[in-house]
Amino acid sequence: MNSNVDKMRSFIVMDVLERAKELESEGADVIHLEVGEPDFNMPQAAVEAVARAAADGNTHYTHSLGLLQLRQAIANQYNTEYGVKVSADNIVVTCGSSQAILMALLLLCNTGDEVIISNPGYACYRNFILAANAVPVEVPLSAENDFQFDIQTLKKVITPRTRAIIVNSPMNPTGTLMHSDVMQQMAQLGITVISDEIYHGLVYEGKAETMLQHTDNTLIINGFSKRYAMTGLRLGYLIAPEQFMRKLQIIQQNLFICAPSVSQYGALAALTSEQAETELVKMRQTYDERRKYLISRLREIGFTIHTEPKGAFYIFADARCYASDTYRFAFDALEQAHVGITPGIDFGSRGEGFVRFSYANSIENIGRAMNRLETWIKENF
Repeated sequence: MNSNVDKMRSFIVMDVLERAKELESEGADVIHLEVGEPDFNMPQAAVEAVARAAADGNTHYTHSLGLLQLRQAIANQYNTEYGVKVSADNIVVTCGSSQAILMALLLLCNTGDEVIISNPGYACYRNFILAANAVPVEVPLSAENDFQFDIQTLKKVITPRTRAIIVNSPMNPTGTLMHSDVMQQMAQLGITVISDEIYHGLVYEGKAETMLQHTDNTLIINGFSKRYAMTGLRLGYLIAPEQFMRKLQIIQQNLFICAPSVSQYGALAALTSEQAETELVKMRQTYDERRKYLISRLREIGFTIHTEPKGAFYIFADARCYASDTYRFAFDALEQAHVGITPGIDFGSRGEGFVRFSYANSIENIGRAMNRLETWIKENF
């Protein structure tokens, strides 16, 4: 047995979701605020493109790096949105952003090398690092500092074995954006930055920056699951410096062959259709309405929100006034109030005392969930 597998932790949000599904099978009406999955359908242009690709027989292997026209469209998007020069030759299309993260780590790390991650931070980063036989090194973030990296603290954990720093902006679970000056200081450290930009396009205040605006020594992770509500089509991509591309291609050819062909045609349509962009604008506006409403209701109930989220679709609420063990708090809320939420411990030890609420659900369901939680809390705390 691989000892690193023994070090991996369960993805608690999935434990919550799976228990919620069991309750639903028994007849319970569970309101889901735990899972980070868009409740919208993917753009209609993408639906039609996927169907057309299947009907036309475009269901075979593509180039290992992905369809050239899709890679060009991705490059054009980064050029237009951020003013950075990206070539289609520096992009590999992957089976979701998860594959892109794993490929980046397999590329950079030898056994025992170190990769820096935030605490709290996305739960799966730690397990990806272990899968690459590397060592996760955590840097604490605090609500008082807007969940931003402190560069002096970061410098203290850098060693000769440090191979990368993983960042995520907008961030899961907090919804915060990395400050531009923090990104610039991080870029000057000389360590490769793996920048997970999967929530770009879902920003409501301010503007997300790509790490490419600050350094070329970066591997960009992105995809179509969040911004385009295409989770089930499993399509992501990795933007990398030229010197890494042949090695990434070899990894892709051997381990994954290529990304799903019909999904690539759907993604191409999502990127290039004017109607799709209109749908995405409406989706962002709807998320923003939910964000504002949920922030207000959580504060009314008694939760503390130290820093309001500016992107993604999560609120990381301080629940310490109700519980020191938010794992138990979350499962009790599920069992007794039939509301699914994610305990902060899922995102690292620094997440204890917090609870993540996803607003990837209708405002009507969010309202019902808040009413249930408010009643449950009044009766039990």
